[in-house]
Amino acid sequence: MRKWLVRLAALGVALLVAGQGQLALAQSPSAGKKIVRVGATQAVDSMNPFLAVRLVSTSIHRWMYGFLTVPDSKTLQPSPDLAESWTTSDDGLTWTFKIRETKWSDGQPVTAEDAAWTFNKIMTDDAAKTANGPAVENFETVTASGQELTIKLKAPQASMLDNPIPIMPKHVWEKVTNLADFTGDEYPAVTSGPYIAVEHQKDQFVKLKANPGYWRGAPKIDELQVVFYDNPAASIIGLKNGEIDLIGRLNPPDFQALQGDANIVQWNKQGRRAAYLQINHGATTTDDKPVGDGHPALKDPKVRQALHYAIDKQKLVDEVQNGLAKPADGSIVPPMYTDFFWEASGDTKVGYDVAKANKILDDAGYKKGADGVRTMPDGDKKLEFRFSIHTDTPIEDKLGEYLAGFFKEIGITLTTKKVEPSKFSEETGVTGLFDIAISGWSVNPDPEEVLATHLCSRRPTPAGEGGGTESFYCDDTFEKLYKEQLKELDRPKRAELIKQMQERLYTDAPVIAIYYPNDLEGYRKDRIKSITSIPEADGILYGGSSFWPFYSLEAVEQSSSASAEGGSNTGLIAGVVGGVVVLGLAGFFLMRRRKSVADDRE
Repeated sequence: MRKWLVRLAALGVALLVAGQGQLALAQSPSAGKKIVRVGATQAVDSMNPFLAVRLVSTSIHRWMYGFLTVPDSKTLQPSPDLAESWTTSDDGLTWTFKIRETKWSDGQPVTAEDAAWTFNKIMTDDAAKTANGPAVENFETVTASGQELTIKLKAPQASMLDNPIPIMPKHVWEKVTNLADFTGDEYPAVTSGPYIAVEHQKDQFVKLKANPGYWRGAPKIDELQVVFYDNPAASIIGLKNGEIDLIGRLNPPDFQALQGDANIVQWNKQGRRAAYLQINHGATTTDDKPVGDGHPALKDPKVRQALHYAIDKQKLVDEVQNGLAKPADGSIVPPMYTDFFWEASGDTKVGYDVAKANKILDDAGYKKGADGVRTMPDGDKKLEFRFSIHTDTPIEDKLGEYLAGFFKEIGITLTTKKVEPSKFSEETGVTGLFDIAISGWSVNPDPEEVLATHLCSRRPTPAGEGGGTESFYCDDTFEKLYKEQLKELDRPKRAELIKQMQERLYTDAPVIAIYYPNDLEGYRKDRIKSITSIPEADGILYGGSSFWPFYSLEAVEQSSSASAEGGSNTGLIAGVVGGVVVLGLAGFFLMRRRKSVADDRE
């Protein structure tokens, strides 16, 4: 963290920039050149698709690489991408894909061998499993012959056409000797999708150019820039000032700050995310060895259940999310996916009930001391938990305040622990250095992947590799249901099994879903002529489950009087070298620090 930068929280107070520096500004479109600049309140964790888990990273990779299939823009059902057709054997164990005859952006042909190499790499390399390991766990063999890709399965797999793995160019990536340490920062990247990454400055921006050889046809814009902001409020000022053209995944206060601006279209739709509390119920590695420093009381499901009853989710929606969310009376699949969404009812439903939460803890032997704080049944340790949140995310601070108040009512102390985004995934998914943490996931149309983040195999290896766990969960019932749904080809029957998996997460509470945030976005209508959401009817723009919005968008061509070049040799980000003088009691942190804001996962 750069201590010389002044941090402020509210909008509307003037900043005076002194010295020789310039404000960090994105490049404005040159006359005759169509550029769209997307703001992101999160920086790329890796340009290596085998390692990347953050939403911004996986979104960029969707724009760059082809997959076997992609969700249809209208129905979200699997549709052809690099695989132009496919067949299955009668027993469902052999899938044969015909790979489209197209080219990588360096002119080399795309073949089935590229897909086979990609899948085999993930099957055999622990580091390569980080982002999408479970997607190949049921693969027995993957082979290629010309344009024909053959995947033999261990058991039938209902989600075969929803595989989330981008196909990588073998002739480029087979040269990487240590995938775990490879950042993927070699440009121009070799891609098969709509865009080619040509430049990346860590924690600052990614610059992509239209792929003229894309098999669907080149995008309608020349260049796509993703500009990273440390402070969500900074992105709002950036949008208002024309520094960027579109921003997604906004928190409610920032979204509401866009009201009344005639140049900005506000986009408020049902979202594909669940926000939840990750509970350290006893983190272990894949060899079942304990890891981390989680509070021992959280190993007790009764304590986790009591925490659940103590949370007033409606109040969180009303006062933390400003009403722009839905309380999560279910698990981690959001209600927009009607086929798979599960919601608790009857005796299974955990409602807000402080008296019941207190009784659960009383009956379990967690007695209150003179200070009102409970101790372990043996009296050895107080129930004092840490709540890990990201640095510089005011809405998470506010969430922490509310949760601390809720838990105080049942004799539990909650103290906020702010973690730098660069360390958050490691502490909550590898080293286990937390008690309770904020988390969330953007769910794909087929929810198998988000459910797979709670499998035993998603825990880190003893060497701290692979993983991608959201909970360190390892439960026999959950594993059995996962395997059953995997081979169930009847969609309604499979949906029922997936709902049972959600119910298991809900009742055992390795995670506690708190709400489903609305998809809140905004874009400048004087810069963006048109953009198609995914799905097309009331869907999502940035962070959608497809490349479609950013392939379909059209930009307003700028006149020469509207163009302005940035100050750096890249023309994208001007460095801040001067000091900052702040006028007023509270203001806005306009300059971007070189950090990401949140560790939202795909």
